[in-house]
Amino acid sequence: MLASRLFLTTLRDAHCFRGRAYPGVLIALGALIMSGCVSPGDFHSKASLQSATQLATARSLPAQGGQWPALDWPAQIGGAALQLLVDEALTDNPGLQAAATRLDAAAALADATRAASGPTIGAGFDSTYQRYTENGIIPPPLAGKIKSDNRLLLNFAYDFDFWGRHAAELRAVLAQGKVLEAEQYNAKLMLATAIARSYVQLRRQFGQLDLVDRQLALRSATNSLTKKRIAAGLDPQGDSENGLQQLESLRAEQAQWQQMISLSRNQLAALLGKGPDRGLTIARPEFAPIGLQPLPNNLPLELIGRRPDIVAARWRIEASQSAIDTARTQFYPNINLSAFVGLSSLGLGNLLKAGSLAAGVGPAIRLPIFEGGALRANLAGRVAEYDGAVDTYNQALLDALREVADQVASLRGTALQTDHQHKASLAAANAAKLSAQRQRVGTVNRLQVFAAEATLAQLQRIELDAQSRETEARLGLIKALGGGFDDSATGLAVPAAGVRRLPPISPTSSTKAAL
Repeated sequence: MLASRLFLTTLRDAHCFRGRAYPGVLIALGALIMSGCVSPGDFHSKASLQSATQLATARSLPAQGGQWPALDWPAQIGGAALQLLVDEALTDNPGLQAAATRLDAAAALADATRAASGPTIGAGFDSTYQRYTENGIIPPPLAGKIKSDNRLLLNFAYDFDFWGRHAAELRAVLAQGKVLEAEQYNAKLMLATAIARSYVQLRRQFGQLDLVDRQLALRSATNSLTKKRIAAGLDPQGDSENGLQQLESLRAEQAQWQQMISLSRNQLAALLGKGPDRGLTIARPEFAPIGLQPLPNNLPLELIGRRPDIVAARWRIEASQSAIDTARTQFYPNINLSAFVGLSSLGLGNLLKAGSLAAGVGPAIRLPIFEGGALRANLAGRVAEYDGAVDTYNQALLDALREVADQVASLRGTALQTDHQHKASLAAANAAKLSAQRQRVGTVNRLQVFAAEATLAQLQRIELDAQSRETEARLGLIKALGGGFDDSATGLAVPAAGVRRLPPISPTSSTKAAL
């Protein structure tokens, strides 16, 4: 009852618009906060933000004094040709253009939210031509007559926002914009690595096609010589059929590699945001070998700012914190000041006369007393979203470290395989050379030379596959390390006080914070 009487007295004093009315409003408002505010209940976060320093990585990811990937890593992997393809895709890919559009929408929303915290001023004119009833509240001589009711007013409104609701809403919107920006960088990284992987596969397919062509030539020469030996009675007839079987299998494999080259070119054209004809113009890839690169120091800690997906997860936490701040303000009174000044008259001819001046000013107060649990439910939902954002961030950090460790292990393993396979190819090459020398002095026949060269070609095919796997592992490590992304350089670093432990929300602490 006390709160209701104070509220009615406040409205009455404000309506009178006297000089001492507004101190009364503030005094009554303080009493209303103490006696009439809805209690927010006891809600607190259950999530705990994972620290990278708490995760053991010293043995799996030892500090080696290396450098983080540079933004021009495509040129280091595939030369200027690959860098040009990546640059083209980042300009023309429709998916990235859609992400840029979402960023523009987020910026517009931030401007609209920022504008909501300021005063609003508007002007309007309305004129109503009407007959006033003789049985209403309008007395004679207007009753029963037809007159125009005219208003030309300038309106003003301002939300005092004592509890920081607009500021919290703006922080949430800005944080969501940062999320979208970080996600755009992540989309660029995903696109660049997809192009690089397709480019690596295209190189492998061209190389395999060359080696199959070489095997076909050797098999054709072998079959031709075998036919002569069969005709001379030196070899059985079955050798001819075996040779034909191998020849047709190689021709089928040749067609398969040609098909895969066409499909890879089509895939690259689509990634570039172009039609399939663009893929036909992509030249055969050439790669320069790159040795193992040492890992950078402080990898777990610095990885947080080097991975755009982790940065996006951190900004989601910031947005969730601001959403909780906004939900808290819903429990406190909302005070708006509105005013108008202008002209009002019956009859359009009287509108511009001095006596038509109209003006007014007064507060509008919204006080939540009973909301049926809606405000508490909203706050509980925001706290749950915060916990979910923290859990998502923790999982993203774990996945990132696992991905780095996986790629490091893959790169070490594939590099070792490539080295052993290269040694095997060198041995086969020496064997083929010795076989050719022995054939020239007549100690072996030409079939044995063809067999040694075929073995060399087969081992070179295996080595080419190992090289491609090593390059793909290197690409995977570059991606796992962020591909040259740096949150400080892009303006996406979360403030030190941004990600914080959410304190408990209790009726006592909320009331104290309000006062």
